[in-house]
Amino acid sequence: MSTAILTGPPVPGSSLDGDLRSLGFDVRVASGPQDTGALLAAAPAGERIAVVDPRFVGHLHALRLALTDPRFPAAAAPGALTAQPEARPALARALTDAYASVPGAPAAPASAADGEILPDALADALDADGVAVHRPQLGTLVAAVPTDAEARHEARAAVAAVDDEAVRLRSAVKAHDGFFTTFCVSPYSRYIARWCARRGLTPNQVTTASLLTALIAAGCAATGERGGYIAAGVLLLVSFVLDCTDGQLARYSLQYSTMGAWLDATFDRAKEYAFYAGLALGAARNGDDVWALALGAMVLMTCRHVVDFSFNEANHDATANTSPTAALSSRLDSVGWTVWVRRMIILPIGERWAMIAVLTAVTTPRVVFWALIIGCAFGACYTTAGRVLRSLTRKAKRTDRAAQALADLADSGPIAQFVAGRPGAARGTWVAPLMAAFGTVLVLMEAGTQDVGSLWVVLAAVVYVLVSGVVVSHSLKGPLDWLVPPLFRAAEYGTILIVAARSEVDGALPAAYGLVAAVAYHHYDTVYRIRGGTGAPPAWLVRTVGGHEGRTLLVVVLAALLADRGDDFTLALTALAVVVALVVLVESIRFWVSSGAPAVHDEGETA
Repeated sequence: MSTAILTGPPVPGSSLDGDLRSLGFDVRVASGPQDTGALLAAAPAGERIAVVDPRFVGHLHALRLALTDPRFPAAAAPGALTAQPEARPALARALTDAYASVPGAPAAPASAADGEILPDALADALDADGVAVHRPQLGTLVAAVPTDAEARHEARAAVAAVDDEAVRLRSAVKAHDGFFTTFCVSPYSRYIARWCARRGLTPNQVTTASLLTALIAAGCAATGERGGYIAAGVLLLVSFVLDCTDGQLARYSLQYSTMGAWLDATFDRAKEYAFYAGLALGAARNGDDVWALALGAMVLMTCRHVVDFSFNEANHDATANTSPTAALSSRLDSVGWTVWVRRMIILPIGERWAMIAVLTAVTTPRVVFWALIIGCAFGACYTTAGRVLRSLTRKAKRTDRAAQALADLADSGPIAQFVAGRPGAARGTWVAPLMAAFGTVLVLMEAGTQDVGSLWVVLAAVVYVLVSGVVVSHSLKGPLDWLVPPLFRAAEYGTILIVAARSEVDGALPAAYGLVAAVAYHHYDTVYRIRGGTGAPPAWLVRTVGGHEGRTLLVVVLAALLADRGDDFTLALTALAVVVALVVLVESIRFWVSSGAPAVHDEGETA
């Protein structure tokens, strides 16, 4: 239970008391700033506190947005202010100042009596004290503090003219989403979200239901029968509807959390990659080995996501954005049809899953994977080229935080760190991405052209390890340094794929698939720790799983030693995959269950 303090007696005929109680607040009435301060001090330290002017007139959802959003330490709307535990000391100081400024200290008049809107004054005081006060964009929702009967009548008429439940449903949907999601899912999934909210279901429960549905779909695909493929396609679409519903439920009921965002993102990858595996198993039942295509699709998808993550981390807090490419993109967005075309051609998750579901039901796994690879490769080239152009044409100063985020995303292990000496010490605008590209091309080229057991492949992997150390010795503040993490991902994942495929060892490709899936999970986990503001995984974890360069070298050496010894190479890859998965999963689950990271921001449409 949270506490709401009305800074004066309730206004006759007002529904404010009932509205606050419906939002989970225990309502207390204060006679003035001094009494408000006493009630604040008496409330349990871990409780959220709201200070509300009793004259407030507005929509219930306006109050919900202002007073119950868990993502911000403090938030306010006209006549209403909330402070979470971390902001309560600043609120207490602001109240002390307000009390001291009111003549007649103990008998200070209530804000409602003298015309002052105390919550608004306190919000300004919190801002001045360095506490960022979130003020939600209310759109057509009403939140006002009328000071006379006529103004109150007008405010109530304005409230009656707008259906806040319709606004709430509309704002549950993201303002910017893919074509398939916007027009084929969201028109009805928002009502599923409301149904879930009214039955007390949480977004994490819906996310879990989406995962289970996708795993059942993967099992159906693994049967290798046409009926199984049709069922798999239908269930995959159901899983995607639930995947949209969990976010809409979070926005509808303001149930945000960092763990929820992590579950949503990692479960998305788990669902998609499990479905790839199901397709590969189903194809194998019919005598078609498509494990290399399944692993290729997973590698391409993960590398594409790393491009997105790295670019955003490198530029989200840049001090300037003067790119003419970005300006051109904004102009194109002003033309309605180009927005949807540009969103569709990159094959976002909605379009991608719809394509996978339909092709699974009517074609074969081989066709599904080739369509995925071609479509995702085009999308990856389009987005990467655009971001390279933006980076080359913008004049921006990258921050130390951005450089550290790129270094964390690089996932450099103990060997690269030893070679680097003191990471970030060297400077150079183009050295880091060029060296990363050189090392990546070298190891992939040698793995693809030389025999698996060739000394040249091992030497190329050694050079790649040394180059990786040189790369992370730079500060990663150059315009194209965001390319370093995706290049390292391409080198590691691609080497595992090529070596496993060319070894021609029975079961090597499925084992390699499991290894890349475990490592990819580690990399996605790193991204969401950084996004949650908690930093990268602990150094001991990165050292334990070897870093990208250590794992690449190890796989190449294992292939050279074991590829001609029956199933030994498959067993080694399987053991490595199990070890990496166990270490990463245990630490990841421990962190997210116990993490005090703030709830993430996932804004929907402006209300």
